[in-house]
Amino acid sequence: MKAVVTGGAGFIGSHLCDHLIAQGHEAVALDDMSTGSESNLEQLNGHPRFELVKGSVLDRALVDEVVASGDTVFHLAAAVGVHTIVDKPLESLRTNLHGTENVVEAAVQHGARYLVASTSEVYGKNDADGITEDADRILGSPLKSRWSYAAAKGLDELVAYIHGGDSGLPCVITRFFNIVGPRQTGRYGMVVPRFVEQALAGEPITVYGEGTQRRCFGSVFDVVPAMCRLLETPAAHNRAVNLGGLEEIAIAELAQRVIKLTGSTSEVRYVPYEEAYGEGYEDMRRRMPDTSLAAGLIGYEPRWRLDDVVNSIIEHKRAGAPPHHAALAS
Repeated sequence: MKAVVTGGAGFIGSHLCDHLIAQGHEAVALDDMSTGSESNLEQLNGHPRFELVKGSVLDRALVDEVVASGDTVFHLAAAVGVHTIVDKPLESLRTNLHGTENVVEAAVQHGARYLVASTSEVYGKNDADGITEDADRILGSPLKSRWSYAAAKGLDELVAYIHGGDSGLPCVITRFFNIVGPRQTGRYGMVVPRFVEQALAGEPITVYGEGTQRRCFGSVFDVVPAMCRLLETPAAHNRAVNLGGLEEIAIAELAQRVIKLTGSTSEVRYVPYEEAYGEGYEDMRRRMPDTSLAAGLIGYEPRWRLDDVVNSIIEHKRAGAPPHHAALAS
């Protein structure tokens, strides 16, 4: 295939480009570099089957031109991170809503199959024991910027789903549950790289709230191949599919795990949500995916345990360079 990857210089997008090239495909990364980095793609510099295009998914003409060059589109470009969403709600909404509309309409116009990356955030406050794809959404007030990302991604899914049904083109929606790995930065609020960065620097590890909130962290090295397999699987077309890990942990326990694995002398400091994000911030008590649909469709079974994922991030931060695609085979 010749694949277009929006957000291709980002954390997940760059790993996807690595995977596509390693599988013998062509890849075109489109990224405005707002949260992505050219260093994430330096291992692909000069590769004959790879191209980086700098630009925004809000540039409708550019999106149309880039998508016209491929037969497959992976739409990962989005405003990401809690800090970004809370601090720049209107800009984030524009990127997530209009960007997805531009990409999906271009894909339909040029007959390209497409995958739209969504998020577990669409489930909102639903803290069920294993959230399935048809679970109810429980969202907070629409006027709280905390929930604007979830609202936008829900509409993104509808745009992808309706266009897929109307056009008959293969399309897939993936809902990511806290995907982590090398190249992810803690700059925008992602908790695992933030903890690792603080531990390696010997700084206090800042846990927001009481640290009792529980999460499952999935490895990018499990999720990226699954994305490609889903798009190649007819039974997955025009469906939303959960992707993530299965090892649940409280955030306070995660902080201690990071301290142990880094050998750090850091202490844990608990920070009220109001201090971290401002008044009115709401968090989820628990977010655990049910990935049985992905297992049934493509045999999805996460291989990377949490300690392995954290260690891969530690090695990356210590090395200061993005790992090559060979890490996918490890």
